[in-house]
Amino acid sequence: MPDSDPLRPLRLLVIAPSWVGDAVMATPTFRLLRHTLRGSFIGALVRPGIDQLLAGLDVFDEVHVAAPGGVMGPKHAAAKVRHRRYDTALLLTNSFSSALITRLAGIRHRIGYERDARGLLLTHKLGAPKRADGSWAPVAAVRYYDTLAQAFLAPDADDSPRFMELASTPEQSAASADVLSRAGITSDTRFAILNPGGNDAAKRWPPDRFIEAGKHLAQRHALRVLVNGSPGERDLVGSIAQACGGVSLTDLGITLGSLKGVVARACVMLTNDTGPRHIAAALGVPLVSLFGPTDHRWTVIPTRPGAPEELLRADPTLPESELANDHPERCRVDRIATADVVAALDRVLTNAH
Repeated sequence: MPDSDPLRPLRLLVIAPSWVGDAVMATPTFRLLRHTLRGSFIGALVRPGIDQLLAGLDVFDEVHVAAPGGVMGPKHAAAKVRHRRYDTALLLTNSFSSALITRLAGIRHRIGYERDARGLLLTHKLGAPKRADGSWAPVAAVRYYDTLAQAFLAPDADDSPRFMELASTPEQSAASADVLSRAGITSDTRFAILNPGGNDAAKRWPPDRFIEAGKHLAQRHALRVLVNGSPGERDLVGSIAQACGGVSLTDLGITLGSLKGVVARACVMLTNDTGPRHIAAALGVPLVSLFGPTDHRWTVIPTRPGAPEELLRADPTLPESELANDHPERCRVDRIATADVVAALDRVLTNAH
């Protein structure tokens, strides 16, 4: 349980989430810490790539980059931060290895959720919310991170709404402009982004339906269509872009750093449940998001005024007491009809301002 008096660290290390979407959903907590701990030195430990994502934000005094995987990973990561002599660590990750890193780094106060058998490595811990059957409760990540920070570091925090946020460095902005130029996008070109990939194949809406949606956006709304994906999704992205008359951002060498500036210019994004969805939301871009066998409640996001999101679920009749994760057949993402997606795109583009 939290102490009655909050910790007031002089040097705080934040262990940032590893996945793109989770890292974006942690940005309201990063801002809360920066606002609350004025005068404190705040560092972050991130995986490679997440540093590109968070670059441009004014929330950290230093960002350490390490890949803590493997037997020696935690030791190497601890060595990256030990010289800064942090007195407190806030673990927004749930892993045992992240707690071990902070212990090996000699950080006195170690704050985190008590899970993954790491309780003995934490000095300040909270129990993660659970359902009646003992499984983890579907708590939105934005709230999950905020609750932990406020329990020990910011109990008197302002309750006014806070949104996810991202920014770009000058170098990233220049890279974004170069990608858009090579895609044939000028300053007055209106365009949409399709994001058909995802780290889990079960989350991916069928490619032929993305093609139909892309054609609709081009014909009905006169939007150019850009298709985004990771280097490993090059073939998927290229085939969709070719079939709907769009452009593959993957072929243009898009990176996490340059993606931010490209997404910020978009009129709308159609996406599976994956990281670029959160990038778009943080940048105030209207969204149509598709959810299959992953419960949408894990990733409820605060959208900005004028940037609506239509969230389409494979089975909207699933009772609140059930998790979509537990019903992979009932919640197959291909149960979302193309007509429903097209109608959602029309609504979002009509309501955006």
